[in-house]
Amino acid sequence: MMNRTVLISGASVAGPALAYWLHRQGFAPTVVERAPQLRGGGYAVDFRGHVHLSVLRQMGILDELRANETQLRTMSYVDGDGRRVAGMPAYIFAGDIEIRRGDLAKVLYDATRGSAEYLFDDTITALRQDADGVDVTFANRPPRRFDLVIGADGAHSIVRRLAFPGARVEEAGLYGAVFSTTNFLGLDREAHLYNEPGRMASIFSVRGATTAMLSLNSPEPIAYDHHDVEQQRRIVEERFAGAGWHVPELLRQMRTAPDFYFDSSRQIHLDRWSTGRIALAGDAGYGAGPGGNGTGTAVVAAYVLAGELARADGDHTVAFERYERLLRGLVAAGQKQAAGGAGMLAPATWRAIHWRNRFFRVLPYLPTKGMIKKMATKTAVAIDLPTYPLPAAR
Repeated sequence: MMNRTVLISGASVAGPALAYWLHRQGFAPTVVERAPQLRGGGYAVDFRGHVHLSVLRQMGILDELRANETQLRTMSYVDGDGRRVAGMPAYIFAGDIEIRRGDLAKVLYDATRGSAEYLFDDTITALRQDADGVDVTFANRPPRRFDLVIGADGAHSIVRRLAFPGARVEEAGLYGAVFSTTNFLGLDREAHLYNEPGRMASIFSVRGATTAMLSLNSPEPIAYDHHDVEQQRRIVEERFAGAGWHVPELLRQMRTAPDFYFDSSRQIHLDRWSTGRIALAGDAGYGAGPGGNGTGTAVVAAYVLAGELARADGDHTVAFERYERLLRGLVAAGQKQAAGGAGMLAPATWRAIHWRNRFFRVLPYLPTKGMIKKMATKTAVAIDLPTYPLPAAR
């Protein structure tokens, strides 16, 4: 087999999923991750439809994911006094499986740590490829050479920055801070969401853990350093100054939260997802933003990319082209679905908040309430999933 050694940048979702399938197909994957360890907690992500579930079932992790589901029961929009003004059963927007991102990452890591090499607390600083391989320079380790390099390192991908200068990044205008908090409202598998024009505060309590999210809808880009956590905290404090409900308490707890995370929502557009021996997978190559089935797409992409490399006997020139051709429709459907999400999460005016809440109040009684879930699932299954034979166990 050609090109057996594969370096994957990123250990969140797409990276470990790709490492799993590459090992199953006879490749030797190495995963490099900037963080010193797995990131825990985080917001909930979901899988929906037979395509996502088929891949998870073949990975042998479907039952474990179900055992770690959020089991969220209700979502309630509240006013400044905490009174419920709208709400809905969680199933209307949840997928077939909803799980916290940190719990998903742990399941994927546990499934691959014995078959893939993991390099935590490091990152790629330079890539130089030739006809036979890719020379990789790391921040903290000696240089190494790999047959192929895959960027699965999210919307801020270092691999994309180094190897794909023509990427078009479209900011959605939505910024969010996520962090753990105490369950001071006494919630049980519930979510409370509070809006003021252009901002939303929410608290989710599931599986004995409580997570807060503070979201901003800003038509003007907010400049920030992706690695400067103190600057990010100040931005959130300034933008939420004077907000009502329990926002002051959330800001206080945000100050010391060990898992604070801040980022913008963006879509990534590229004419090609590969250049020579380097390719992209997941949000690094085609992030969709909230509501775009990004997590499920990342897992499906990992399955297809590894499968096409195996089908081509490691010939990346053939495999990368097939991978992209198979995934383009699925990616386009997710990106189209995610467009305009900022206006739904954090409406810009009180009037828009009123009409959004009014819609949610009547939604449970509409005969078409299931159409929202059906439409989201339709975009998640917009691919004819190939079947890839696996080599005999060695």
